[in-house]
Amino acid sequence: MIKKFDSNKARLKRHSRVRAKISGTPERPRLNVFRSSKHIYAQIIDDVNGVTLASASSMDKAFEGNGGNVEGARKVGEMIAKNAAEKGITEVVFDRGGYLYHGRVKELADGARENGLKF
Repeated sequence: MIKKFDSNKARLKRHSRVRAKISGTPERPRLNVFRSSKHIYAQIIDDVNGVTLASASSMDKAFEGNGGNVEGARKVGEMIAKNAAEKGITEVVFDRGGYLYHGRVKELADGARENGLKF
């Protein structure tokens, strides 16, 4: 019997390994990334209190373009940095969510860094 490789199951295993090492605090919250085939989502989370402080995605009404490519991911990174600046957040811990730091995830991080987030 041929078994099909479940890439999402492997990503979730990688994500749990990453989450065992990093956590968001009120002083330095966690910037979480979720990537689907059509969209990309980012949240800034305080894990101590269990609250989402800011969020941005390619599904937002203010977003124009395609969330499934690197240009869209960069725009989402810029949006999350602006939302964080409005809330007074400047430093975060980056959580790539088990994805490789390449392509859309890297562009989102670069867009956030260019607009004032430090990580």
